[in-house]
Amino acid sequence: MTDADLEAAGWTIMHDDGFIQLVGPMWHREVDGAHEFAILGQEKHRNRRGVVQGGAVMTLADRSCGMGARAAAGVEALATVQMDTYFVDAARIGDLIVSRPRAVRTSKSLIFMTTEVTVGDNHVVATAHGVFKVMRDNADKGRNPG
Repeated sequence: MTDADLEAAGWTIMHDDGFIQLVGPMWHREVDGAHEFAILGQEKHRNRRGVVQGGAVMTLADRSCGMGARAAAGVEALATVQMDTYFVDAARIGDLIVSRPRAVRTSKSLIFMTTEVTVGDNHVVATAHGVFKVMRDNADKGRNPG
């Protein structure tokens, strides 16, 4: 699958000069009002078994749930509080690995998210559940209150 194939299917690259640039590119599209995020399994994602490293799948789940939480809560600054990932099957090099996050519950300070990470025609490779904290002030980023 090429970048042109992805663009023809409605995907656009999400530009990020941080960690995601090293993992990605990460792709995004909206289908029937739902946001989808994806990475294409590449050689750089390969583990010693020759399949996509679980950490790449977890990164996709975390980033996509965070983006979904931002949209659901209408806020810019969030921090991942907890992320649970359950691996169901392996993603392979060449697979388009897709996450479709959705908000389970939002409050003033926490957003609970879930996603299925799939390849092909919705073949589930992982499920993930995350809790995201709304950051009230950018000065709070990275501070440990303890």
